[in-house]
Amino acid sequence: MEHLSSLDASFLHLETPETPMHVGSLMLLELPEGYAGDFYDELKDMVGRRVHLSRALTRKLATMPFDLAEPVWIDDDDIDLDYHVRSLTLRKPGSMAQVEQLIARLHSSLLDRSRPLWEMYVVEGLEDGRIAFYTKIHHSGVDGKAGAELAKVLYDATPEIRETPPPRRRRTGHGYQLGVSELLQAAVANSAAQYRKLGDLLPTAAKALSASATVMAKNYRPDGGRPLPVGAAPRTIFNCAITNQRTFATLSLPMDEVKALGKRVGGTINTIVMAMCSSAVRGFLADRDVLPKESVIALVPVSLRAADDDSMNNQVTMIRVDLATDIKDLPERFKAIHASSEAGKAVVRELKPVLGVDVPMLGAPWLMSGMASFIGRSGIASQLPPSGNVLISNVPGPPAKLYVAGAEMVHYFPVSIPYHGNALNITVQSYAGRLELGLTACRRALSAEEAHELIERALAALREIETLPSVEPVAPAPSAAIVAAANRRPPASGDGAVSASA
Repeated sequence: MEHLSSLDASFLHLETPETPMHVGSLMLLELPEGYAGDFYDELKDMVGRRVHLSRALTRKLATMPFDLAEPVWIDDDDIDLDYHVRSLTLRKPGSMAQVEQLIARLHSSLLDRSRPLWEMYVVEGLEDGRIAFYTKIHHSGVDGKAGAELAKVLYDATPEIRETPPPRRRRTGHGYQLGVSELLQAAVANSAAQYRKLGDLLPTAAKALSASATVMAKNYRPDGGRPLPVGAAPRTIFNCAITNQRTFATLSLPMDEVKALGKRVGGTINTIVMAMCSSAVRGFLADRDVLPKESVIALVPVSLRAADDDSMNNQVTMIRVDLATDIKDLPERFKAIHASSEAGKAVVRELKPVLGVDVPMLGAPWLMSGMASFIGRSGIASQLPPSGNVLISNVPGPPAKLYVAGAEMVHYFPVSIPYHGNALNITVQSYAGRLELGLTACRRALSAEEAHELIERALAALREIETLPSVEPVAPAPSAAIVAAANRRPPASGDGAVSASA
C-alpha cells in the first residue's frame, strides 16, 4: 500500500467527464523490412512479459471511505492484457489526419478506475505502411519525466527484443479494496507524517521564500521595463469551460537546428518554442479581432525532480511566462519572452526545497471533486479571471532511437491535458534528436482545421525567427532545414528537415 501525494491525488480529484486527466503518447513505428508477423500479438506478448517491471502498470486505486483522505495505490496481480492492449484499423486511405482524429477521440474517454490506469492501442492501416501506437496513463501516476523513465522499461535500444526476468504472480490475500479500518488508520498516519514534514521544513521554507522574494523584486523593474506577470491574465477565447471532445495535431522539428538557432539569436530551445507559440497564438487571435491589448500569458510546468530520481510520481510546479503578444516587433518580443522565462525559473530554483512537499489534505478530496464538477457545469470557468491563457510544456524525452517490439520508433508525439479555463495545451518532447510537438485542445474551442492553422503559423514563425539579428560575431547562414519547413517544401530523404503532419 502506497499513499498518493497531494499533487498526485489532485489529478484524480479534479477529473470530471469533461476533463480526463491522463497523458498520452502517439508513436509512429516502422516495421522491419519484410516483416510478415502479427505486430499486435507480438507487442501484447512483449508487454505481458514486462508489465511487472513497472509499478505504474501494476497498481490500482483503493479509495478512502467518503473520500476523507487521499487514496492509496495497491498491487493488482491480475492484469487483463486483452483489455489494456487493443487493436484498431484505419479506414482507407489511412492518412495522418485520420490518425490525429482517432487519437483525439481515444484521448477524450476516461480510464476505468477499477483497473490499473493505463491503455495501449495498436493502429494499423496507415497509407505509408507504418504502425501508429497510442498509449495513455493517468497523470496521478506519472509526470512527463516519469513517463520517459517508463519508456525505458517498455521499449528497447535495438531492434532485438531484450529478455527480461519473468513475472511471478503474487497472491496478496485481499480483493480490490482494503478494509475500512486499515484505510482509515493509514490515512491518519499519513496525515501525521505530512504535518511532521511541514514542521521540519519551516526553517528551510523561510529561507527559500526570502530568496524568491529577492529574485522577484529584482525582476519587478519599476523603471518601466516589463515586470514578472503577477496579476490575472487577460481573457481570451481559450479561457472557457470545455467539453470532453478533443482536437490533436502534431509537428516534428530537428532539435540541433532549433538549438543552434536559439544560440545564434540569444535564446534557448525553450525560448524558440515559446516564441513560435507566441507568434502563432498572436496571429491567430489578431486575425479574428480577439487579440487582447495585454500580453497573453503561458502556464509552463517546471520539473522539481532530481536528476537521478526515477520514481513514478509527479514532481512538478507551474510558472507563468509572458508571451509578449502586445509587442508587434519580433526582436523585442523574443527578448521579453526569454527574460520572463528565465526569471520564472529563477524563482522556482529558490523555492524548490518547499514546492514539492506534501500538504495534509484530510477531508479535502470530496470538496475538490465537487468544485471541479461545479466549475465545469456552471460555466464559471468562462467568467473567472484566468491565471494563464495557454498551457505550454517542454519535456525531456529519450535521447536515442527506441524500438517497440522490434519496430523502429520514428516519431514520439506527446498528447496532453486541456482543462476548464485553459482549452489549449501545447507540449513539446525531445526524442532522438527531434522536437516532437503535440497540440491538444477542446474541439469546441479549437477545431481540427484551426489546430492545423496554429501549426502552420508556428512553422511560419520559425522563418521569422531566422531573420532575427545574430548575437554572435559572425552570423551563420540560415538553417536550410528550418527554412524549408517554414516554406512547406517536402524534405529530401534523410536530410533531417522539419516535418509536420497536416
